[in-house]
This record gives sequence, structure tokens and C-alpha cells, in this order.
Amino acid sequence: MTDAAIDPAVPPSGTGCVECDETGGWWFHLRRCAVCGHIGCCDDSPSRHATAHYAATGHPVIRSFEPGEEWFWNYATNELYETGPELAPPTAHPADQPVPGPAGRVPANWAQSLR
Repeated sequence: MTDAAIDPAVPPSGTGCVECDETGGWWFHLRRCAVCGHIGCCDDSPSRHATAHYAATGHPVIRSFEPGEEWFWNYATNELYETGPELAPPTAHPADQPVPGPAGRVPANWAQSLR
């Protein structure tokens, strides 16, 4: 990972996927951009907003935004890093936020939608 791909001082954009919250969508797991803090949904989610954020911005490194997970992924190199620099808190969505989420927007047949 390069230092240019990570800004440890930037806080996350919120507790859920920015685009899903704007459109009333739902997500399976969340990912945090290590450059700007954007929270997007993972590639198993219906809308894949974290990958779309990389495509739109060129910000290559994400970190899991799931409680208890510290791994990073570099889209540009397709490399997984088990750990990395500490990012500004919070480092995960609230523990009481359901997965998939958010509460009230996940369809009953959500498992059939996973990629």
C-alpha cells in the first residue's frame, strides 16, 4: 500500500452506504475508502457502491467497515492486506446495526440477491 492511497485522519462518511442511503437501497457488508472516508457497499451487495466509488474516483484502497475486521483491499493491485494503518474512528458501523442492513430496507429474500 502506498501512503498516497490512505489518509488516516479522514473520518468515515457515515454509518451506512452513502448511495444506498440516498436511494433507499440496502447492503450486505460495508467498505470504507481509505483516502476520503466514503462508505460504500461491498461487491456481494446489489449495487456494489464501493467498487463504483473506486471506478469514479481512482481511490484504490478500502478497509472493511465491519466490526472486528481490520483488512484492507487495493483495487489497483488486487492485493489483500490483513492489517494496515489505524484510521480515524469509528472503524466500523455500529455493532447494533444489522447485517445485512439497514433495518427495514432489507427484502425477505435478500440471500437470493447476493452476488
